[in-house]
Amino acid sequence: MKMSLIVAAASVLGLAPILSPSAGAQADELRVLAGGSLRSILTELGPKFEQATGHKLAVHFDTTPNLIKAATTGEPFDVGVVPIDVFYDPVAKTHFAPPVEFARVGYGVAIKAGARKPDISTPEAFKKTLLAAKSITFLPASAAGSYILRLFERLGIEDAMRAKTVPQDQPTGIIPAVVNGDAELAIFVNNVLTEPGVDIVGPFPAKYQQELVFPVALAVDTKQKDAAKAFVDFIMSPASSVVVKARGMTPGRS
Repeated sequence: MKMSLIVAAASVLGLAPILSPSAGAQADELRVLAGGSLRSILTELGPKFEQATGHKLAVHFDTTPNLIKAATTGEPFDVGVVPIDVFYDPVAKTHFAPPVEFARVGYGVAIKAGARKPDISTPEAFKKTLLAAKSITFLPASAAGSYILRLFERLGIEDAMRAKTVPQDQPTGIIPAVVNGDAELAIFVNNVLTEPGVDIVGPFPAKYQQELVFPVALAVDTKQKDAAKAFVDFIMSPASSVVVKARGMTPGRS
């Protein structure tokens, strides 16, 4: 009976071919390391995976520096869905099996819902808008934040931006800062800017646009390899890609 219920749940999600081979396996709890900006996506996909497979997820969302630390010195983990910058760390990289691209996302600007949208349509207008803003908010201690800081340097406005930045410790603080009036502009990856309470002004101008890639990979020493593979297959499936797109990201390529 348990197996038939799991297969039925997977079928509803369009995932039966992926999940049915392990549908009768003993349920495991998977520890997943994840980029903080993936919270909305994995919070939606996680319960569906649990329902379809019987496995449980313990997802640790964090910034890139903390994910590197967790992968190299923390408790054992089974899967990572992390910014590609984690793989640039030579020690952290050794703790992951070869990755595949889960999703990618560009950068944008958001304002409080209903506020007048500034012009960011050209490189010149974008720079002017940044300098004119009374305050901005983003997450400096992250892969996305690192790119934004480098962009400020490229534009020659790093000192001006530093003086008006309202820094956040986690992506979840960005939208409330704008909604509550603590910051005029939010600057970050687009999927984080899709939350209620703000309007997206638009993407960075093409000259300054870049995509942040999120690979997914098994931990090299996971003791729950089959369940971990099932999770990867699930989030890489066409049904999950619908969620990824709805949240403002582009599904990855294997």
